[in-house]
Amino acid sequence: MSQPAAFDPPWILSHTHVMTLVPRYWPRGAPLAGLPHEDRLFTIEPGTQVLGRCHWQPRKASSATIILVHGLEGCSESHYMQGIAAKAYRAGLNVIRMNQRTCGGTEHLTPTLYNSGLSGDYRAVVRELAGQDGLDRIWLVGYSMGGNLVLKAAGELGRCEGALAGVAAVCPNINPTECVNALERSRNWIYHRHFLTRLKARLRRKAALLPGKWDLSGLDRIATISEFDDRYTAPDGGYRSGADYYDRAGARHVIGSITVPTLLITAQDDPFIPYSIFSLSAIERNPHISLVAPRRGGHCGFFHWPTNGEDPYWAENRIVDFVRDA
Repeated sequence: MSQPAAFDPPWILSHTHVMTLVPRYWPRGAPLAGLPHEDRLFTIEPGTQVLGRCHWQPRKASSATIILVHGLEGCSESHYMQGIAAKAYRAGLNVIRMNQRTCGGTEHLTPTLYNSGLSGDYRAVVRELAGQDGLDRIWLVGYSMGGNLVLKAAGELGRCEGALAGVAAVCPNINPTECVNALERSRNWIYHRHFLTRLKARLRRKAALLPGKWDLSGLDRIATISEFDDRYTAPDGGYRSGADYYDRAGARHVIGSITVPTLLITAQDDPFIPYSIFSLSAIERNPHISLVAPRRGGHCGFFHWPTNGEDPYWAENRIVDFVRDA
C-alpha cells in the first residue's frame, strides 16, 4: 500500500492548540445534505442499545462499510463525524455514524455510562452487520477515545470475524493512564475543563432517568477527570478503581493481535495523547499496522491548505483513501 501524502501545514496553523481548535470551528456548511439517512438501533446486551445513523449506498451489500466512532463527549453529529461521513459516502462507501452509549441524546437506551473499554459494543455491531445484513467488508474508524475502542475491538477479534476488513484510528488514547495525566496538566486546562463540565452534565441527565443509581453528592467538588472516573466511570463499568479502568481499557494490551490492515494516524505534538505511547514493540512488529505520525497536527486536527483539490481535512482524506484503495 502506498504511503499517505505528507502533511505540511502552514506556519500560522503549526501551534498545537491552534491546530486542535481551528478545525472544530471552521465552517463546513451542511456536509450530509442530500445523503440518504436511516436510524438503526443495535442491541448490545439486554437492556442496552446504541444508535447508528446509517447512510446506505443503493447497492448496500456490494459496497464496503465504515463504522465511525466518535471521541470523548462527541456524538454522531460532531463536526468531524459529519465531515468524514459525507466524503466516505461520496467515495462509494456505506457509512454508519455511531453514538457511544448515552451519547447523542441516547441516555435512555442504556442504564450504564460509556467508557474507553466498551470495545465489545463494536464487535457486536460488526457481527450483526455481517450476520443479518450480509456485509463482508466492514471497516472500523475511530477518533481519540473512539480510536482506542476500534483498535481494542480489532485486537480482540483477531481472525475471528472475516467481515472485518480493516481499521483506522486518529490520535487514539491507547494508554489512558498516560493520556489522562497529560490532559490534566495546566497547559491543557481548556480541554480538561470542557470534558469535565460535559461529563458532569451528562451524569446529571442520566441520574434524572435513573434516580438513586448514582450518588451525586460532592459532584460539584470534583475537580479532575481522574476523580470523576474513579468515583463514577470505573465502578459503573465494573472496574475496581480509576487506575484499574485506565490500565485495562487501553488498546495497547491487544494491539499486537490485530490481523487486518490498520492505519494509525497521530501527531507528535498532540497536547494530550503523548507520542511516546506509540513506541510499542506490538506496533512496530505488527506488519498489519501503518503508523503515520506527522510532527504537527494537534489533537485530531490535521488541518492545512491543500494544493491537490482536496478539502483541508488531511486525516479524513487519508482514511477514505486507505479504505477505498484497500
